Amino acid sequence: MMSIKSRILLASAASLLTLSACNADEPAKGASKEAVAATVNGTPISQNRVNMLMQQRGGMGQQPDTPEARKAIIDQLAMQMLVSQEAVKKGLDKTADVKDQMELTRQSILASAFVQDYMKNNPVSDDALKAEYDKVKAQMTGTEYKARHILVKTEASAKDIIAKLKKDPKSFEKLAKEKSEDPGSKVNGGDLGWFDPRGMVPEFSAAVAKLEKGKFTLEPVKSQFGFHVIMLEDSRPLSLPPMEQVKPQLTQQIQQQNLKKLVDDMKAKAKIEITEAPAAPAAPAAPAAVK
Repeated sequence: MMSIKSRILLASAASLLTLSACNADEPAKGASKEAVAATVNGTPISQNRVNMLMQQRGGMGQQPDTPEARKAIIDQLAMQMLVSQEAVKKGLDKTADVKDQMELTRQSILASAFVQDYMKNNPVSDDALKAEYDKVKAQMTGTEYKARHILVKTEASAKDIIAKLKKDPKSFEKLAKEKSEDPGSKVNGGDLGWFDPRGMVPEFSAAVAKLEKGKFTLEPVKSQFGFHVIMLEDSRPLSLPPMEQVKPQLTQQIQQQNLKKLVDDMKAKAKIEITEAPAAPAAPAAPAAVK
């Protein structure tokens, strides 16, 4: 059976193959001026292409930049180019489906390049960041909570935990470590830290909002994850962290807003005509029953 790793490599190969097929039968323009990592039947694989893939994989945390990793990439690119050359010999690059796929890939790359160029050449000013920060801060209302919970699969298990807590409320952390099905908070005695209730499932948020500080739910709280026993440790008005802490998120948000406005303006000025796709052919009628 093909391993997951093999399927991923083949998927990656197919993607790059689409890019390579359009020029597999001739050297890339300007290739003589670029450093060449390998050649396949006289067609160069540029060092720049290897560097690009190495940076992409390193950025995703897949592998460090080592001679072994670079050799693996070169081997993969060589295989893809070899197969793409054979595809061109068979005329597959001239088929309608392949040409459409190649054009879609080209458009996707160009659109991505446009976005990257826009982000690079339109940095967010400090004034814009402060204005956005003040806007978000003014909109922040409500309460955030600090709580613990124990998640179990059945209502009976939750009721059993509640009975134990009634006898010894201080045993919450111990019971959470022993009984909770939530791996993220179990090791910390069910501690969820500070959270905005809007980020929780509605049943959980409603139960927390009704609790008094230091109290726990006397009935199991059912959600899509199971049954919760919740203890409220503290609450406070929602507040926005200092701007320096949220600057990256605010920057990205402003850039996305600006980019959306730009694209919307481009769309408004463009002539886009959408032709409705023809209806699917009707299914053939069932043959009449033979009497």
